[in-house]
Amino acid sequence: MRILLTGAAGFLGSHLCDRLLAEGHEIIGMDNFITGSPDNIAHLAGNEKFQFIKRDVSNYIFVPGKVDAILHFASPASPNPQSKSGYFNLPIQTMKAGALGTHNCLGIARREGSRFILASTSEIYGDPEIHPQAETYPGNVDPVGERAVYDEAKRFAESLTMAYHRFHGVNTGIVRIFNTYGPRMDLEDGRALPNLLKQALLGQPLTVYGNGSQTRSFCYVDDLVDGIVKLMYSGEHMPVNIGNPVEMTILEFAEAINRISGNKGGIAYMENARSARDPQRRQPDIARAKTILGWEPQVGLEEGVRRTIPFFKQKLGLA
Repeated sequence: MRILLTGAAGFLGSHLCDRLLAEGHEIIGMDNFITGSPDNIAHLAGNEKFQFIKRDVSNYIFVPGKVDAILHFASPASPNPQSKSGYFNLPIQTMKAGALGTHNCLGIARREGSRFILASTSEIYGDPEIHPQAETYPGNVDPVGERAVYDEAKRFAESLTMAYHRFHGVNTGIVRIFNTYGPRMDLEDGRALPNLLKQALLGQPLTVYGNGSQTRSFCYVDDLVDGIVKLMYSGEHMPVNIGNPVEMTILEFAEAINRISGNKGGIAYMENARSARDPQRRQPDIARAKTILGWEPQVGLEEGVRRTIPFFKQKLGLA
């Protein structure tokens, strides 16, 4: 197929490029580098099946020729308020990527008869009142809260995607992505794994907020990409959770990072000042992914972290 992939220079987008090119597809990668990095796709230079267009997907986009599928992965996604590439500091761009960017991509999909896959997020569930989170749960989101620019952009994008499917008959799919990690992550991303793994590799105590009882579920990037590709090949239109259902507390996770990395720095408990922003529990119900796609994660936490460490060491100048 000939596939348009927005956000191609991002963490997930670049891994999707690799997987789809390996399967013989032609990729038109699009990114404006507001959060993505040219380094993530530098290895694709010279690949005759990869074409790159530097473009903001929120503006008018045109792709000549037939487009068989569109994967819309362009959006700031970092929850780190100190990061210049995080959505707290790019609020308008984040909303536009979810609204105008999705609209522009859907317009191409409608014209070309393309399969369209929207990268949504577990953040549409907000701070959930049910656990684990199934696709039928409508969420607990504050539309004017600090995280709203990301949460509501993705919720609107899902609504717009379903409107194009129901009204125009566009062949759409929605993937709700849970916590994912692996090589090419932004070390300043603000999520638990980059924060803790970076500290561990530097021999520092790992920062745990509160008593560390808040939970997360961590999916290795290769597993996530496999689920997304399976969804693209399927005919499923309703949202599908893709993530690892193995839930653990942040304290358990920090202890595992110290053990895997050999860090002797221990744990540093900090006041839970982030509680206003962070969901306290996050775990995907992946029953639909198992049934519809025949998908479930294969890479365990220890193996995934060991695969990720060389990239972090290189970025930290420790390799």
